[in-house]
Amino acid sequence: MAQRVAELKWQWAGRIVRRTDGRWGSKVLEGQPRTGKRSVGRPPTRWAGYIKRVARSRWIQVAQNRGVWIALQKTYVQ
Repeated sequence: MAQRVAELKWQWAGRIVRRTDGRWGSKVLEGQPRTGKRSVGRPPTRWAGYIKRVARSRWIQVAQNRGVWIALQKTYVQ
């Protein structure tokens, strides 16, 4: 079940990034919601952080190439 959820999340992120119609989804993926000081301790991990572990910091550019994105999906799901 967890693998299926990870697979769907990966596919959704790729789909959102490849959109060119100006919807707010891609802006949300790139944005930083917190402003000001953060609380003491580790900052919360956002789900995009997990994607960055596999596809590195340029994951938005990588997602534009669908073939590469699908190949990276297997690594992410495991």
